[in-house]
Parts: sequence; C-alpha cells; structure tokens
Amino acid sequence: MSDGQGAISARERVLARIRQDSRFALATHEHPDGDALGSLVAMQELLSALGKDSVMYVSPDDLPLPSEYEMFLLEDAIHSPPADIAERTVVFLDCGNIDRNSAGVLRDGAHLLNIDHHHDNTRFGTVNHVVADASCTAEIVWDLMHGLQVRPTLVAAQALYVGLITDTGRFMYENTGPKAHLMAAELIEAGVDVADVYRQLYEEMPPEKLALMTLALGHLQRFDDGELTLASLSAEDFERTEAEEYYAEGVVDQLRALRGTKVAVLVRAIVSGERRGQRKVSLRATGDDVDVSLIARAQGGGGHRRAAGFSTPLDLDELIAFLRPAVAAQLHASDGHATATLA
Repeated sequence: MSDGQGAISARERVLARIRQDSRFALATHEHPDGDALGSLVAMQELLSALGKDSVMYVSPDDLPLPSEYEMFLLEDAIHSPPADIAERTVVFLDCGNIDRNSAGVLRDGAHLLNIDHHHDNTRFGTVNHVVADASCTAEIVWDLMHGLQVRPTLVAAQALYVGLITDTGRFMYENTGPKAHLMAAELIEAGVDVADVYRQLYEEMPPEKLALMTLALGHLQRFDDGELTLASLSAEDFERTEAEEYYAEGVVDQLRALRGTKVAVLVRAIVSGERRGQRKVSLRATGDDVDVSLIARAQGGGGHRRAAGFSTPLDLDELIAFLRPAVAAQLHASDGHATATLA
C-alpha cells in the first residue's frame, strides 16, 4: 500500500522509522475501545522488545477504563505530553481524525506515524499507514511485528487478540477475513487463553450496565417499516441506574440484531467532560446498502461503513428528523421511495 509519499510503501516507511528512531510516544483515540487499547499496548510491547524508549499517552478523561478492559494495566501511562515531545516519534493508533481527538496534544512530535484501518482516515501523519481492508488496527500492528521479526509476548498477544475479537464482533462482522483467523491462531499459539479473555470481555457485566440496557430497550422506537431502529438514554437514566457512561457500549449491537433493521442507532446523553449536555450517537448498519460513516461525517463524526458515530447538541427529535431522510436517501435513492418513507 502507498500513502502517496513516494515509491516506498507506507508500511516500509513505518518499519524504517521504528528501526531508526529511538524515542516514541504512543496514543489512540478518546474513549478507547478494545482495538484502540489492544493496539496501544501491543505497540508498546513491540517497541520495548526492540529496546526503544517509548511512553503511552492516555487522557485522564479516559480513566478509569471500562470494566471489561481492566486487563490492560496502564499504570505507566502518561497523561500529559512529555517534555521532549518534539524529539519523539509519535505513533497514533486507530485514530481516524486527530482534530477530534484528545491524542491531538501530541501532534508536535518529530514524526507522526498514523496507523489505522478506518477508510475515512484524514491522513494527518507524516507517514500514513492506513489499511482500510484490515479487520482492525491490531491486525496492522501484528503485521508490523512480522516485518520486524518480533514475536509477541503474552501481554502483546492478549492485547492483539482483544483488538481482533472486539473489532470483528467475535469474528461475525463483514471485516472478518482469512487473515483475521490466521492471526487468531498465531496469538493462541503464543499463549492467549481464549476462554479467559472472553469471560473478562463479555461475562463480567456490572448490574448497573444491565439496568441501563433495560432502560434503553424500553425507549426503543422503530421508523419507516422498521428500517431504522433507535433507542435513547437520558442523563436521568444514567443517574437512576448509577451507571457509568461507557456502560452504554454494546446497546446498539442489540438493536442491530432486531429483524428488519437496516440501521440501528443509540442516542445517549453525555453526562461528563467538555461535551456534557450534548448527545453521542452510535450508528450500526446491518448490510452494505447503507454507509453509516457518510451519515456520521455529515455531523462532524466518522467511522466505518457499518459502524460510525458522532457527538451533537441536537435534541432527540432533531436527530430523528436528520436520521430518517439520511438513511432513506441511501436505501431508496434508486426507486424514488425516499420521500414516501418519511411520511
């Protein structure tokens, strides 16, 4: 793959920087998920194995981590840019857009390595290794390990496996290809305990999360013959259940599974941080007939074709008024049905 920066591929440029440079800072996107954290930790393990001076940056707003990711020990992570940031190569992992990201505080690095698999990545790095057909960013890090002939430690293998299974939906999403299964096999051979990782990710649900999910499903609405399925969570819902904001993760996947749904949406209140009072919108498509990243980008967000999101000050009724025609325009652009579905 080329990033438009010469005949040498972006992959080779990244490998060259890793071999040549001695000091690094690593970062991922805000509200990190399994792929973001897995890629971050695995890259740190890779650089440590090569004897590099590397630090991981995690925004204090993203701590503590969601309970399912407590397996990631980030005691050594830094929470502000290092004093020598201008002399470090910064590796951004799984970041589609640095301008919408807490990781942007590290943009003053000597070199910016942008390693990602989002097809709408804004190519903000000095080297952009964006592999849109990779199942996850962890898969790209795993490939770089092969390029550097570094065998993953058990910590790295587990981190990569978490990134792989969370971003492929436990190998169920359309981004699951043969390479994903080959990667899984290799990581299991490296010592990953599949059952234990699964238990930590999916079978240790806090009671507050179940209560929040119950409320969300109670607020379910369907529009346009069920093509759009939407649920919402208010600030009062979080207060009532004493649930953390990140407990809302996964709710939208329950909506996606409802028969007849083309696009599933979770709209939830943001109850802390700089965007408090706004809403976070998570979008999931069930097939290729709707690209939800286009819908998200129209509101300043982004993501993948079947999974995207954005934050907005719009209220629920305004969001529904935006989402219905946006979905219908893609579903029915060729049959003249877009207007009729909004009635």
